[in-house]
Amino acid sequence: MLEPAVIVLRLAQYLGAMVLMGSSLFFVYALPGRGDGSAAEAPWTRRLLAAAGALLAVTALFAVIGQASVLSGSLTEGLKPETLTAVVTGMDLGKAAIARAVAAALAVILVLSLKPSRTTWMAVAALGALATGSLAWMGHGAATEGGGSSVHLISDILHAWAAAVWIGALVAFLLLLRTPTPTPAATVALHRALHGFSGVGTGLVAVLLATGVINGWFLVGPDHLSGLWTTPYGRLLSLKLVLFVAMLGLAAANRFQLTPALGLGLGAQDSEGAALDHLRRSVILETALGFGVLALVAWFGTLAPPAAM
Repeated sequence: MLEPAVIVLRLAQYLGAMVLMGSSLFFVYALPGRGDGSAAEAPWTRRLLAAAGALLAVTALFAVIGQASVLSGSLTEGLKPETLTAVVTGMDLGKAAIARAVAAALAVILVLSLKPSRTTWMAVAALGALATGSLAWMGHGAATEGGGSSVHLISDILHAWAAAVWIGALVAFLLLLRTPTPTPAATVALHRALHGFSGVGTGLVAVLLATGVINGWFLVGPDHLSGLWTTPYGRLLSLKLVLFVAMLGLAAANRFQLTPALGLGLGAQDSEGAALDHLRRSVILETALGFGVLALVAWFGTLAPPAAM
């Protein structure tokens, strides 16, 4: 039961770190600084970031225990001080987990103690970026040896950051769209946020594709492409790619169809309501696919990649 627990803890850390970074950045670049529809006025923004930070801090610490237990062969052995100390002080994975927990705890303190503002969101985003970047030491990116090790590690960090901006925005959009009848000002702010994210989203896809190719080169390699589906890692990776393509399709529909439809329907109750319903369903599905991608990454990140076989 230890390995499934480690996978769940990995997924929880992905979600916590990416919401902490991506949603706080979204509040800065996509929403108005003040007034109706701003992150400062929304009652859920602080709760979201505080919950994400708390989730990350707790699961990062539990992940140290989980990893120590896997390495030692049992939970009893993993809980021994000497085993935990060895993981925290002797392994990059353990050091990164402690860094994530500290960054997340600091983010929670900032969110709960400071007045909601762009300065607060930027500070939380910086801590979230630190936490998200440290996820590279939880996967294969930090384990690469040789001349290309730095390239692989940097690529892994950039991949995680791009994913965080996307996932964090989707979670924020979900919460913005949960109100069945938002105020006219809030709807206008939502439409502007959708437009603002469109340009950001194009850059994110470019980064994800480029870094995905680099990571695939190191972890799979051209020699193993033909037999990718024959390995557990390859099958999960292939399924991740399918879900990612589906996310791209939904994102394209949001940008080129649903967002313009909302813009045309602003002020017209029936048209605006229908457009919001379509957007709500699309964002729910896209977010579910995004969480599915993270779950697969949490799983196949524990498996040996084809290049290592």
